[in-house]
Amino acid sequence: MKQAPVSDALFQRAQNSIPGGVNSPVRAFRSVGGHPRFMVSAKGPFLYDEDGNQYLDLINSWGPMILGHAAEVVNEAVQKAIPNSLSFGAPTRKEVEMAELIVHMVPSIEKVRMVNSGTEATMSAIRVARGYTGRDKIIKFEGCYHGHGDSFLIAAGSGAITLGVPDSPGVTKGTANDTLTAPYNNLEAVKTLAEANKGQVAAIILEPVAGNMGLVIPQPGFLQGLRDLCDKEGIVLIFDEVMTGFRLAPGGAQELYGVTPDMCTLGKIIGGGMPVGAYGGKRELMDYVSPAGPVYQAGTLSGNPIAMSAGMAMLNFLNEHPETYDKLENTSASMVAGMQRNMQQLGLAYTINRVGSMFSIFFTPEPVTDFDSAKTSDTALFGRYFNGMLDRGIYLAPSQYEALFVSTAVTDQLVEKYVQANLEALQEAHQA
Repeated sequence: MKQAPVSDALFQRAQNSIPGGVNSPVRAFRSVGGHPRFMVSAKGPFLYDEDGNQYLDLINSWGPMILGHAAEVVNEAVQKAIPNSLSFGAPTRKEVEMAELIVHMVPSIEKVRMVNSGTEATMSAIRVARGYTGRDKIIKFEGCYHGHGDSFLIAAGSGAITLGVPDSPGVTKGTANDTLTAPYNNLEAVKTLAEANKGQVAAIILEPVAGNMGLVIPQPGFLQGLRDLCDKEGIVLIFDEVMTGFRLAPGGAQELYGVTPDMCTLGKIIGGGMPVGAYGGKRELMDYVSPAGPVYQAGTLSGNPIAMSAGMAMLNFLNEHPETYDKLENTSASMVAGMQRNMQQLGLAYTINRVGSMFSIFFTPEPVTDFDSAKTSDTALFGRYFNGMLDRGIYLAPSQYEALFVSTAVTDQLVEKYVQANLEALQEAHQA
């Protein structure tokens, strides 16, 4: 493994003042072994740690660095905005322009409210759905992660399952009782829940392409079936597109699959790397949000001018350069094809799921279509594989249950490096 004495020392030091030594649990490397790398800079496709090691980055800050790190178009916008002050706590022209651009790009959004994180966006969207319908219950899917709001930490994915605590202490029984869960891709189970709780379900929320139990693809008819059920039962359909929004297509997964929800939540890319989230949807729903309507939601830093400048630069670029998605598709397809060749060469049978520039390898021969099948993966083997890739300068998500994200900064030569590292790491993981 690459030597990382400075990172190791920082991790030990951090544990004295930060819970677990990290500010987000999956960063702790607990499921893969070893200590986290402390990063000092990044540019294009590369991360650089405190020990001077360079890594090809396949998480890209968990999605937003779609153009690579420190993209000039984003950096220039931020540098231009900084002299005007970092925060106003008052409206700005940039907020209006950002809202208009999101409305233009995302099929389901007629009005949008800016917030500061994906968690804040999903919490707010659920509150609006409950306020609009006058109902209390929601349906979510096992393994889908919608941030750390109380309603969502029931059968949650992402870091929750990585650390083996999918149901968090601190979530009240009342909240748990109002959160109904179904297996992802199981439309009949959702229909059964809706029938058993008829007239009580305010919203169905899901990742249209799940990225927090590893990447799991919606089966044909699943998303449209949910749309039809919600229309029939008066339920608000919410797509959590914090990961997929603007990454899978200019209009997100809803554009890619041709299914329009009532509301959707956004994050990651709309901040261009800054902490931003948003929720939006049909006009009649969003007009329930204060001060237009009775559902209260507020935030001092919402619409922050620096974050808006970064996000506007990113979204304008993607809107004006649709060929970006062709490049991402070709690069990602080449990486996955190389991995599949390696597995054939080594006589291995694992599952790789990919949609556009998001993908996951699962260390199981079974198809992965939901949370239960994702959990058949050999997580110990994944840990050895992760560290083998890290040794070779490839930075993967330190969890079996996270998707990987490709940026446009990845060149053909770096694809070859990645595929070769994959071959060597697979061999090493099996010999250990």
